[in-house]
Amino acid sequence: MEPIYQTNFEITERDVDCFGRLLPSRILSFAQEVAGMHSTELTVGYDVLVRQRMFWAVTRHKVQVTRLPRLGETVHVETWPMPPTRVAFPRSMVAYDGAGREVFRSISLWVLMDLDTRNMILPGKSGISLVGTLRGNELTVPLGLPAKLLKNARSRQVCFTDLDRNGHMNNCRYLDWICDLIPSGYHKDHEIREFTVCYLSEAREGQQLELRWDFPETGCLYMDAHRQDEDQQTRVFSARLLFV
Repeated sequence: MEPIYQTNFEITERDVDCFGRLLPSRILSFAQEVAGMHSTELTVGYDVLVRQRMFWAVTRHKVQVTRLPRLGETVHVETWPMPPTRVAFPRSMVAYDGAGREVFRSISLWVLMDLDTRNMILPGKSGISLVGTLRGNELTVPLGLPAKLLKNARSRQVCFTDLDRNGHMNNCRYLDWICDLIPSGYHKDHEIREFTVCYLSEAREGQQLELRWDFPETGCLYMDAHRQDEDQQTRVFSARLLFV
């Protein structure tokens, strides 16, 4: 199979915000979809893994945006797996507009999870073999985001439409939640240029998450989400978004 998978996405009404620009969460959707398509071609897709009681889960996303495509555009997307690390399978993606200009690129860290225990399976013990490719234009692997003291707080419950077929909150919905913290007036006048999202613990239906964030005038939003587990708080996800 080809080490680089290519496909096109048309930007439709479901992909854009009220200003006609691509929603940042849709970048993650595209990354997830092309990763799934390529994994299927490489015989390590969802249907193959589920028979082995495993599934893919993303733990980190880092995205750089040159510009957000608009309604009606078609973007050409390329994706490829990078050499695996001891614990994860990095994957790169880059997207171009109709004129061949880059519009965004991303790197994501994928891990294999046990479908029953929900524990992570190390690549060397999974029986899954992926030959990685390095083209020289990949983003650096994103680091974890340190916890911060953040002054704003809001609660939100995980609902049915937040879930994916693995039974937990879909990684794209996290970014929708984050963008909902910012009023539309700010989105109108500013465009996202870079973001990192770290997924630290599964969020399941009915769980109440406390969203904490700070958005100073520098245009860089920091965000953490926690849930209450018996006598302790568990950090569920964290993010950093840069707007211009």
